[in-house]
Amino acid sequence: MMFVASKLLAFAIQPLFWVLVPLVGSLLLARRHARISRQLTWAALAALLLSCWAYLPSTMLEHLESRHPQLPTGTDMRQFTGVVVLGGALARSDLWTAHNQVALNDSAERMTAAVSLARQHPHLQLLFTGGVASLPAAGLTEAVRAKMFFDEMGVAPSRVWYEGSSRNTFENASLSATLAGVDTRQRWLLLTSAYHMPRSMGVFTKAGWNVTPYPVDFRTDSGPAWYDFSLRYGPETWELALHEMLGYWAYQLAGKI
Repeated sequence: MMFVASKLLAFAIQPLFWVLVPLVGSLLLARRHARISRQLTWAALAALLLSCWAYLPSTMLEHLESRHPQLPTGTDMRQFTGVVVLGGALARSDLWTAHNQVALNDSAERMTAAVSLARQHPHLQLLFTGGVASLPAAGLTEAVRAKMFFDEMGVAPSRVWYEGSSRNTFENASLSATLAGVDTRQRWLLLTSAYHMPRSMGVFTKAGWNVTPYPVDFRTDSGPAWYDFSLRYGPETWELALHEMLGYWAYQLAGKI
């Protein structure tokens, strides 16, 4: 139920949804309630302008990204058994099958950083976790696509475990712990996007994993500017920030963090 609810909520937090609802209401009421119709039209315009103002969501993302800093330079990597790589960086399944080649999205650093760690530190084992996180569940799982990517990048198959049934962060942690040969008491690096790290660390720690954060895919730098306004970047930033903040609070309420 939590998975289905999250998908329905994901639609409602899209900024264009905020514009669409009052706009449709305005059109429906235009003939009989002209005054209310005009008010709804102004509300739709206000929602559009707010969705393009990237300062507020960027501030939210900066708060999330600053929770878990990067590993200090010179950290002894021999203390870690492996790297848990969370899914979310692979483009949709039909792109892979239509063109028969790997396809990454704007969180690609989750995959490229994993390959870099594997090459620099031959003792590290990789554990990729990700199934099909869409409704309806169809197409290649993320684990299958990840194997195609890692194989193409030259990572030895023996160095990667795959978990392909999980649909969210909670299932990433719980199902990965059941893989044969995985010892959650050993020290693992947890590799995911920096803004997603607070929720991920909370979930994995609660599930009994001994994890150290390895954040990648940063979306903010020294601090957002109040005048940051974009018809394209603004709505995307709002959707990302709200998705992660609401997801974190929902996991807290459900006792998963």
